[in-house]
Amino acid sequence: MSKILMIGDLAAATGTKVNTIRFYEETGLMRRAERTASGRRTYDVADLKRLRFIRRARKLGFETKEIRSMLALSDRPEARCEEVTAIALGHLIDIEAKIAQLIRLRDELHRMIRLCAGGSISQCQILEQLAENS
Repeated sequence: MSKILMIGDLAAATGTKVNTIRFYEETGLMRRAERTASGRRTYDVADLKRLRFIRRARKLGFETKEIRSMLALSDRPEARCEEVTAIALGHLIDIEAKIAQLIRLRDELHRMIRLCAGGSISQCQILEQLAENS
């Protein structure tokens, strides 16, 4: 496959900063780019597709380790899809736990705010609640 993009073109095509692309290369998420005679990095359509994959996975909150595992699996077309499903399911479980924790935090803040009757700081129920041992 012929090289078609310089690093700036790849960055613009994916909405990724050049430094981030370099970081992905350093950490092994992206392959080391080939270089022109003048030393400029060059990329092909496969690199563009891989970077889009990484960006989408990051937006969905996948950790670098999870992305690396999924990329390794995608490089092995004969691998079982269940392995990717297990990674995604584990991530979903983590997200659901975070959502449950955020709901608990929201409910506690609502409760504290409802206790507020206005008045002076010395009578502030929100500050009192935050100072409680619980």
